[in-house]
Amino acid sequence: QLQLVESGGGLVQPGGSLRLSCAASGFTLDYYAIGWFRQAPGKEREGVSCISSSDGSTYYADSVKGRFTISRDNAKNTVYLQMNSLKPEDTAVYYCAAAYPSPSSELLDTSYDYWGQGTQVTVSS
Repeated sequence: QLQLVESGGGLVQPGGSLRLSCAASGFTLDYYAIGWFRQAPGKEREGVSCISSSDGSTYYADSVKGRFTISRDNAKNTVYLQMNSLKPEDTAVYYCAAAYPSPSSELLDTSYDYWGQGTQVTVSS
């Protein structure tokens, strides 16, 4: 069974930080590009970030560039999303997804093959 499990979400105040984790099982994450997506109520799913399988190149939506950092730990079969300077508009369910061997478009949801269940991030005073 191929599985992705997100964790690390929660409630944080504006300006705060969270680190999300995406742990893979049933496949070797090394061979996959991993993307982070988010979806707020009533909004379309939005690509947030991606890290490639080949050279570790990273990609970010303009809305999070400079605040979020994606990273990969192949030994732990895990990808992280460090989120700093959080804003209320970052509130959403965050999903990780895997594409093999790479997505046709890094921040396009239909480029990805496997999805986690999501973790809620709420940024509020």
